[in-house]
Amino acid sequence: MLWQTSRFDLDLTRPQVMGIVNVTPDSFSDGGQHAGMQAALHHCERLLKDGADILDIGGESTRPGSPAVPLDEELARVVPLVREAVSLGAPVSVDTYKPEVMRAVLDLGADIINDVWALRQPGAARAVADHPRCGLCLMHMHGDPQTMQATPMTGDPVPRVLFFLERQAANLQGFGVKKSRIVLDYGIGFGKTVEQNFALLARQAELLALGYPLLAGWSRKSSLGSVTGLGVHERLAPSVAAALLAVERGARIVRVHDVRETVAALAVWQAMQKHIH
Repeated sequence: MLWQTSRFDLDLTRPQVMGIVNVTPDSFSDGGQHAGMQAALHHCERLLKDGADILDIGGESTRPGSPAVPLDEELARVVPLVREAVSLGAPVSVDTYKPEVMRAVLDLGADIINDVWALRQPGAARAVADHPRCGLCLMHMHGDPQTMQATPMTGDPVPRVLFFLERQAANLQGFGVKKSRIVLDYGIGFGKTVEQNFALLARQAELLALGYPLLAGWSRKSSLGSVTGLGVHERLAPSVAAALLAVERGARIVRVHDVRETVAALAVWQAMQKHIH
């Protein structure tokens, strides 16, 4: 099971840990901590030392209610860091929905585009199709970051998420993008209730039936706070637990803030897996 990306074919038989690098002043859990170029690069290096397989760089917060960031500002945040990060020897993902940012970072050697809009913005699908190897992560989002938690989904989320992700992946293949480049993300917290988020986790097998690898992004999310009563900076244990549960149910990539602890937990899980027949 390989995920084709610009410079790397990632072996997904071993769960991959994607470390979050937010170069934003307003992300929900670490806004402003890595906003400077040197601070962000140091954070990238630390995540790799801690065991991250992939770096995921984002220049615009998608927390509920967050305002859109102008194109020139996002480019100014992301481009200098990507230019340096691609020399660190690991796959670099960029979390963006703007086709202009996609083209800029792919031209610099970025490996993956991670898009919360699943390439629905005009020109986005063409931007990634023009780079014939880059990896892609398509995420389900109900509504948009400004309104998604004010009017979340209703009813059973699984069929709707399935339909959406299958359609977006098929649309992308219509642009000539190989299936081996595509990973799907069911979008924890993006316009879904707490109950819907946990239903998606419990029923990941139904999402896997589409035939694409699955990325799970549970780290520090508010649903974990809802069931534990813990604040955003106290959610290490539930975040690691959710990552393990997602991997146990078939996710091949987990997107996390706390890389070292997640890698350690997965090492225990993998040690057990060797003895399951």
